[in-house]
Amino acid sequence: MKLKRILALAMAAAMALSITACGGGGDESTPSSSGSQASGSSGSENVTITVASFNIGGFTDAAAWEPIIEAFNAQNPNVTVEILPVTYQDGDQQLANLIAGGNARPDIVFEGPERIIGNYAQEGLLVDLSDLWEGVTDIPESISSVSQLDGTYYMYPLSVAAHCMAINYEAFEAAGALQYIDEETRTWTTDDFVAACEALKAAMDAGTISCAETGIIYCGAQGGDQGTRALVNNLYSDYYVTEDGASYNANSENNVRALTLLQEMVNAGTMGVSTSYAAADELQAFANGTCAMTFCWNYSNYTQYADQTQFTPFAMAFPSDDGVPELEMAGPYGLCVFNNNDQARIDAAKAFVKFVCDDQTAGVEAVKTTGFFPAHADWGDIYADDENSDIRAPFALMSDYLGRYYSLTPGWVAQRALWWPMLQSIMGNGDDVQTAADSFVEQANAAMNA
Repeated sequence: MKLKRILALAMAAAMALSITACGGGGDESTPSSSGSQASGSSGSENVTITVASFNIGGFTDAAAWEPIIEAFNAQNPNVTVEILPVTYQDGDQQLANLIAGGNARPDIVFEGPERIIGNYAQEGLLVDLSDLWEGVTDIPESISSVSQLDGTYYMYPLSVAAHCMAINYEAFEAAGALQYIDEETRTWTTDDFVAACEALKAAMDAGTISCAETGIIYCGAQGGDQGTRALVNNLYSDYYVTEDGASYNANSENNVRALTLLQEMVNAGTMGVSTSYAAADELQAFANGTCAMTFCWNYSNYTQYADQTQFTPFAMAFPSDDGVPELEMAGPYGLCVFNNNDQARIDAAKAFVKFVCDDQTAGVEAVKTTGFFPAHADWGDIYADDENSDIRAPFALMSDYLGRYYSLTPGWVAQRALWWPMLQSIMGNGDDVQTAADSFVEQANAAMNA
């Protein structure tokens, strides 16, 4: 696997100007309304729209939307915007129930192409947003290409970032493991990763560091599964999906080699495993100092756990045999509009989407709330005056390592439910790697072709 430079450079250029589904969220299931129901200008119609908002970065509850809605209502006083917070834990089922209810479904969903394009657009539920894209020239092709289906735009993007991992810098330093990473480029090789884990294990056994695990392969649920995917795929430079997109690829020679290496590390005690943890649990263990690395990291997670960490979380790309990592996009995240057969609601929803993603003031604040970087390259470095700009820099660097976006592969939702049980089988039960990987691909491809 060599870095797809056309994609990466396009994104990197955007990120250089603008210098993630992991993260906590609220459990609210009732829409919270904000905004005025005033009659507005003459001839305007009072409209109420609902935004189903996944817990992306700081958008963990309805309160995070209030200043944006207030600014929107200053220009659109006749539109009442209700926020329905949904979480990655049960949001898909919650929305599926609402969609099945017809008029109960939301007007807008805030998420990424995996759901917006891969689910809702494919099912014919969305409104064409191509008119919002007219005259837009500063959103790179790597984002615009995954915001459409068959040439029709169904998502308007707000922010983007790259998923990465992180290490406990002080634990690595005490274990003598910093020699195995390139601190400037935030990269390391597979051999160095293995050596670092061995050094950490030796330091744990000697009582030099207090961590109980080097890292934890979490496979108790699908939350944050992009981290374990990226770890496996990068170790020996392979892909999760074949080059032609015709098959899932966990059973390839190099991916099986990677899974085997991790199984051997688990058996040797140089890597931990939890068949009950999802990413949120692993992140908490990292923040507590229980493990010395996390496989689910981005700036949003950094801010979420900053008050809990008593060490320096040092963002890193995933290890790769050739030292050239390939990371997944955390997003891009954007908004779509459902076709609820009510033109007034559709028009109001499109106006809200355009405002959130394009308004130079409200849009920037919305991007900052996600904790990521603008989809609009022309917005420049929105964090230039931020007191944490030096901390954000490594996350902007990760844009240099972005790989192809494969989350729109058919059968994506179904295969996610198969990935972590496969890891449980291999890492938790010690089952034969090739057999488990073959079974995963067989089932995932069946879902792809269903």
